[in-house]
Amino acid sequence: MTLDVVDTIAGTSPAVVALRARRPQTRAQLQASFDALFSPVSTAHVTQLERELVAAFATRLTGVDRTSSFYAARALAADAAVARIVIDQAVHATTTGPFGSYIEVGLQGENTDGERYAPGPDVVHALGGRLAAALAHTHLLVYRPREAGADDLDRLLQAGWDENGIVTLSQLVAFLAFQQRVVSGLRALDAVGVGIVTDSDEEDAA
Repeated sequence: MTLDVVDTIAGTSPAVVALRARRPQTRAQLQASFDALFSPVSTAHVTQLERELVAAFATRLTGVDRTSSFYAARALAADAAVARIVIDQAVHATTTGPFGSYIEVGLQGENTDGERYAPGPDVVHALGGRLAAALAHTHLLVYRPREAGADDLDRLLQAGWDENGIVTLSQLVAFLAFQQRVVSGLRALDAVGVGIVTDSDEEDAA
């Protein structure tokens, strides 16, 4: 039996086990999404290494936690030299967000500005244009999702990504953001013991 990835990251304390048991469908869907993205039938459009490196970059953008450490370890195991560059880029590209500009009429008053990430020439040379473009797009989706548009997709296409690969890249970033929030939430609730049902609780409920 394959160990559930959220169990691997968040742990299997009594509180976490109890909390996850309350949402069996969410549990199953999270694992199915992980399997589809990291053990795909085909890696023709996005290589396994690209998946691991993007995951390490995306999860590290929000800081060091169990999820980012989990994916950093996977990326380092896949290609330590390249992973170190990618993780270092994430460390230096970490900012606060989300931010960006709305294009819809009437929402411009909510525009906020923040740091934009673009790999330098040395990073592009070390990683290749395709991966460098993927990291820039990942940063966009994490911090400036409201700004993502046709021009950004064109940049990926010009860097060697096809439409199927772009869809997978977007799915990957979205999944990682959700999974990271789930793990952080479980860890926070575990810290205060939420989720554990004691004998006295059951008696009270009865």
